[in-house]
Amino acid sequence: MKIFKAELEKIAVNSSQYPEPNLPEIAFAGRSNVGKSSFINSLVNRKALARTSGKPGKTRTINFYNVNDEFRLVDLPGYGYAKVSKEEKEKWGYIIEEYLNNRENLVEVIQLVDIRHSPTKEDIMMHNWLKTYGFKGLVIATKSDKINKNKYPAHIKIIKDKLEIENSSLIIPYSSTSKINIDKIWDEFNTILNKKEQ
Repeated sequence: MKIFKAELEKIAVNSSQYPEPNLPEIAFAGRSNVGKSSFINSLVNRKALARTSGKPGKTRTINFYNVNDEFRLVDLPGYGYAKVSKEEKEKWGYIIEEYLNNRENLVEVIQLVDIRHSPTKEDIMMHNWLKTYGFKGLVIATKSDKINKNKYPAHIKIIKDKLEIENSSLIIPYSSTSKINIDKIWDEFNTILNKKEQ
């Protein structure tokens, strides 16, 4: 996809702050240190559109990115960061849940996991949560440049088994550095957005 515009449109913590529901939205859920910001930046070929941080748990808001005035990419707060209070974790959970429950123009939520590690308890909970909302269950396995390509099948199998994913084609290895499988991801997004238009 040719990107001629990608900008941060809104930062929100509740539904009253969301942008108008006039564009389809694809949202991303993942652990605090899974690399969602780097993923968004690499997708739209911008170095610092989504702010990356060395400190996990930095994204405590929902960030809406307008792409080509055609759709939005939505970065949900990272979950599972241990060094925050229970109260803070519950607040982030509520922010995510309110968005999932109330956003009528939300067409898909895609989960990001780190390909190097077995999915955590929070990853499993999030995946099950997304399935109950009726989403496809697409998973982007980030940081795939950190392992040898011949090890992909073994790591994908661990993710597939842990998250109880029936079809391993729903797990796409990706690297924000090398952009491996970027065309495959955009093909998936185009399919999701085209379905919305039908």
